[in-house]
Amino acid sequence: MPLIHECVVTTLIQNSKPHIAPLGLIEDGENWIIAPFRPSTTLINLYSCNKVTASFTDNPLIFAKLVTGNCDIPLLPLSSWPAPRLADALAHAELEVIDIEEDELRPRFMCKVRRIETHQPFLGMNRARAAVLEAAILSTRLTRLSRKKIDQEITYLKIAIDKTAGPIEREAWELVLEKINNT
Repeated sequence: MPLIHECVVTTLIQNSKPHIAPLGLIEDGENWIIAPFRPSTTLINLYSCNKVTASFTDNPLIFAKLVTGNCDIPLLPLSSWPAPRLADALAHAELEVIDIEEDELRPRFMCKVRRIETHQPFLGMNRARAAVLEAAILSTRLTRLSRKKIDQEITYLKIAIDKTAGPIEREAWELVLEKINNT
């Protein structure tokens, strides 16, 4: 299995307006692969603009907001790069699409890493943040996974929330659970 970096990807709509989406980037040697599902705005944007920014954050509320449809997340412009980064990014990577492998379900966009910049310190792992991230991913797969599987996963993930969550993690968890329970 490949190493996947969970992040927030900024692509550009044809009029240069940024679009952000949570996505796992696949590490492939010196390059990274972006493989969005069809249909998606990210996919459309990747075909029209080959410059992408991946923002790495440990803020679970950003992932929770994005998977529940709240895309009002602060962004910051980058000098000499068109796609902005998350304001709350620990780091960002500037990626340039260099090749496309077509696929009916998930085309793969091979990207060269142009630059990586660090903005904030990473203060270590947190199980509740990881649990929110996993629940957020589950919430995007409600039509692909059985309800039994989703409920089993949520029950297990809740252990980390109960033991290690702070206020931000609890707020993010509730947002994701509301989406899962209302679908």
